[in-house]
Amino acid sequence: MNLLLPLLGYLLGSLPFSIWITRLAKGVDVRDAGSGHATTTNTIRRAGFGWGALVLLLDIAKGFIPTLLAVRYSGETWVVALTAACAVIGHCWALFAGFRGGMGLATTGGALLAVNPLAFLICFGVLLILVLGIRHSARASVFTGILIAPVLWLFNIRDAALWVAAAAGAVIAVRFLVDWNRRYRELWLDRERPEKTPK
Repeated sequence: MNLLLPLLGYLLGSLPFSIWITRLAKGVDVRDAGSGHATTTNTIRRAGFGWGALVLLLDIAKGFIPTLLAVRYSGETWVVALTAACAVIGHCWALFAGFRGGMGLATTGGALLAVNPLAFLICFGVLLILVLGIRHSARASVFTGILIAPVLWLFNIRDAALWVAAAAGAVIAVRFLVDWNRRYRELWLDRERPEKTPK
């Protein structure tokens, strides 16, 4: 059971609701907009606020359901944290979407909600502050994922939520670094590419 729960987390996390819903609603790929990821923000851009809200709830559920099952049927902190991390991995590198998914924050929020609702509210508060501060939803989401574990520590939350936040935050950090490296490399190659002389 301890090994099946993380596997379930990955499979549920891999359900690309934003891709499916946007394709059904508008006939387009959500990854063709904005940041190029399967996110709530891009769903709103491509399909509208209502569909985006539905995607947000479903992405939260992808983290909530497997993590809650891990809490109830295992109870081991490492299993809970690993299950949550695997759900976020599934969301970021979705098996059912060619391993091109989202950034993982909504799924992280769902996992936190399953273990400690206060941690979920703190996560939401950090996200709101960052969105208002830097006015860039994608960056705010990444920074929230990375910062939430230290913030929970400062709020003296030392239960399984701290380990869930740390594990999921590590996944989000890796997701960001992979994406940043790809974009930086493309920019560098574009700069190095010789200009074509008109004929």
